This record gives sequence, C-alpha cells and structure tokens, in this order.
Amino acid sequence: MNKPLIIIGCGGHASVLTDILKLQNRSILGYIDDNPLVRSSPRHIIGDNQKILEYHQDEIHLVNGIGSVGSTKKREYMFRKFKKLGYTFENIIHPSAIIATNVVLEEGVQIMAGVVIQPGVVIGANSIVNTKASVDHDCIIGEHVHLAPGVTLSGNVHVEKRCHVGTGATVIQGIHIGEAALVGAGALVNKDVKKGVKVLGVPAREVGTAIRYQEESHD
Repeated sequence: MNKPLIIIGCGGHASVLTDILKLQNRSILGYIDDNPLVRSSPRHIIGDNQKILEYHQDEIHLVNGIGSVGSTKKREYMFRKFKKLGYTFENIIHPSAIIATNVVLEEGVQIMAGVVIQPGVVIGANSIVNTKASVDHDCIIGEHVHLAPGVTLSGNVHVEKRCHVGTGATVIQGIHIGEAALVGAGALVNKDVKKGVKVLGVPAREVGTAIRYQEESHD
C-alpha cells in the first residue's frame, strides 16, 4: 500500500516531482520548508522541517524536493537527518522512463521523464537522474549524485558519491569520476576525473576545485 507523502522543499525540483506523483495518483499531504517567506506562497505548505516529526515513521514517506544545482549539501543534509530519525524516502520514477529489469535503485532515487537505464546499473541513495539522461550498462552511480538533463554515460562508468554531471555532458566507456567532482555542462569526459575537481570542455580538462568538495572538506 502506498503511503501518503510529504515533500521537503517547494522549488522547481519539487514541482517536477509533484507532476510525476500526480500522474501516479499519489497522495501528497503537503510541503515543508524552513523559509518563512516561501511558506506564505499559495502551495499547500504545512510547516517547517519540524512538522515531519508530528507524523510517525510508519505513517508517511518523504520525498526530497530539494534540487541540486552547484551544491548537493542541503539535499544530502536533509536526507541524512531524516534517515537517522527513522523515516523512509520514496523512490520517484516517471512513467516514461525505461529501466532494465536488473537495475538496482537505492532509497530515495529520482528518475525523471525520458530517462533510459540499461542492465547492470546501480544507483545510490538520494541520487537524481534527470530528464532524458541515458545510463548505459553496468554503470555504478554513488549516493547524492545528480546526473543533469541530457547526460550520457556509456557503459561501465563509475560516478562516485556527491558528484554533479552537468547538462548534456558525455562520459565515454570505462571512465571513473572521483567523489565530489563536478563535470561542466556539455563536457566530453574521455579520461578519469580526480576526486573533488571541476572539469570543463571538449575534451574535458581540469579547471579547479569543485564547490561541493570545498564544502565537504570544511565540515
């Protein structure tokens, strides 16, 4: 039995998730947000993050509606916070997505419209595979990763946790992308990417340190 849902956040990413859930006739209790200005909007916002604690862990599931542009920090923080408190995050899959039968999707994974995921793929918890991304056979995607719209991963690509792969980027077969790296939009990645770096261009070249890696290093 599907449980009613509370969506964390109410920005653009939450709007996309809401549309998917409506297509599936899921029950949404409301949205929560810590920003009091946001809570004055017409959307059905039921309170701040503490509101979730009024519901027992067995009563509801959560949806992580916080997007991942530039930094995954807040999205990851909310996921970890409520997991420690015993809550479960719903997997969200658009009905148009094509997913092979032996794909592993861990908790809280979100698969958007037009995505194709081929056999042998593993996608870690709280990761986003965004609109029309293509993930070929035997790729391993870590936790808290964002594959932005139109990303193409060829076979046997390994993307470690906390990475962001930007819109329209292409990663050729067998590449390894290190933890907390950032691949810029439109990049062509034809060699391994080190932990915590930012790469841009065709072919992709290292241009500095990723913001998400800097944040993690100072926590």
